[in-house]
Amino acid sequence: MLIREAAAADWPQIWPFWHRIVAAAETYAWDPDTSEEAARVLWMNPAKRVFVVEDGTGAVVASAYLTPNYAGPADRIANAGFMVDPDRSGHGYGRALAEHLLTAAAEDGYRGMVFNAVVETNPAVRLWTSLGFTVLGTVPDAFEHPRHGLVGLHVMYRAL
Repeated sequence: MLIREAAAADWPQIWPFWHRIVAAAETYAWDPDTSEEAARVLWMNPAKRVFVVEDGTGAVVASAYLTPNYAGPADRIANAGFMVDPDRSGHGYGRALAEHLLTAAAEDGYRGMVFNAVVETNPAVRLWTSLGFTVLGTVPDAFEHPRHGLVGLHVMYRAL
């Protein structure tokens, strides 16, 4: 596997799994009907540092972005978004990408990373806690999950 910074030309490989994940409305608090153009602007925004994971064939199987969560005097706290192609889950791409991003964030001078809205039923909660993130709090019944009904959104944090 190769983890590298994304290029604009990677978007056509990211979009299919981005769309599938967001449209499922199970793990992201983004509009499931987000258009491809709006998604590209959201994910590939020049203010974000975007990464991709390539499998052994060169196919993009995961992506993540790194960006400041706050502005001004609090801009040393990072935020990130992660997506792994659901057809490629279970192969360690998410963990490898997360570890890579945590290292990149520290190298970029961030002091910590916060996730503002982690759906509490998201299997990635186990990954984040195994990587040292803690749940600072949960907004109860904040997310309308298509299978579980109303579930909470965690705010998770880890110092870098």
